[in-house]
Order: sequence, then C-alpha cells, then structure tokens
Amino acid sequence: MSTQQPAMQIPAHLVKELRERTGAGFSDCRAALVEANGVIDKAIEILRKKGQAAAAKKSQREASEGLVGSYIHAGGKIGVLVEINCESDFVARTEAFQNLCHDIAMHIAALDPRYVRREEVTPEMLAAERDIYRAQALATGKPEAVVEKITTGKMEKFYEENCLYEQHYIKDESVTIGEMITQAIAKLGENISIRRFVRFKVGEIGGPGAGPETAPVPAPASA
Repeated sequence: MSTQQPAMQIPAHLVKELRERTGAGFSDCRAALVEANGVIDKAIEILRKKGQAAAAKKSQREASEGLVGSYIHAGGKIGVLVEINCESDFVARTEAFQNLCHDIAMHIAALDPRYVRREEVTPEMLAAERDIYRAQALATGKPEAVVEKITTGKMEKFYEENCLYEQHYIKDESVTIGEMITQAIAKLGENISIRRFVRFKVGEIGGPGAGPETAPVPAPASA
C-alpha cells in the first residue's frame, strides 16, 4: 500500500499573488508554493534561487540583440537612454522585455547611478572612498578590527548607492536591479544584461558628450 502523501492544495489567489510579485510562470509558482508549504516569502526565495541558477547557466551566452529603452521624467527635465541586450530579436520585441527596458530607464532617472556594475568602479575611486570611510571610522576611537568592519560595510553601501545592478528597484525595494535581470532571464529564457546608459538633466554640466559651457552673448551696445 502506498504511503505517499497527496500534494498540498494551493489556493489560486496565492499563486496569483506570487506570479504578480515575481513574474514567474504559473507552474513554477505553484511548485514553489507547494515546496514552501504555502508561505509566500519562502516561495519567493525558492524562485529566486532557481532563477539565479538558471541565470548562471545562461550568463555565458552571447547577447547581441536587444533594445534601447528610454524614459523622460514629467516636465521634460530628466531623460534616460539605456541599452539592454538579449539573445534574439524575438525576445527583444516581447512586451515583457520592453517593459523591463522602460522600468530600468525610469529607475535610472530616479536614482542616478554612476556605474552599471561594481567592476566598473576604478581602483583610484575605490581607494579614495575607502580612505574617507576609514578616516571616519578611526575618528570614533573604535578598535582596529571594528574600524575595518565599518569600512567594509560602508564600501558595500557605496556599491549599493552607485552601481545600477546593486541598487534596489525604485518601485519595489525588496529586489535589486540585478535580481530583476535574473528574474527576466528565468522568465524569458535568454541571457539578458544591461550594457550601458546615459542620463541627461537640464542644466547639468559635464554629462556624456557635453562640450564646454557656453558663455552668455552680451547684448549689443546701444548707439
């Protein structure tokens, strides 16, 4: 006689909620909820781990297609262009990919990252930031081991504030932009990556492609 326990019955509203929060497919959400005994937060963690594993396998594949997403903030004072790559034109034309491009462009407009990934931060910039944080920690008079721990923590905060992949998404702070990309890889089945972005703000000097500041032209002298 079989002793196998019947699968847990998962209410439809829980599956719907999990799909809305993660973007994962119906069967994946239901399976995660069964594994998590109906606990939403645990199911989200299960899906994230599976998504990360799938993304890791796909991350080595070439992504040479994609789109340039754009966002203009209300009032036309801030604009963003962001290039996001995928593997095929088919995926690039899907609504899900286009929405991803728009959402990330909007996020860049709001949080103004300086880099795409932490690997892009120059050694000189890192050294300068670390020196500042270390000096601040030393000024507290704490022991050396504590100073080092404080400095390391502040460096991680620097990455979180300045690197796009490390930032928490402006519309859902429970996920980072990097995790959004991982979820998109799992959902769309292709390698996806953010290649570059540019953010313009009216009146800002020194942005990409900016020339020298133009001096005002004096009014002609009256005769």
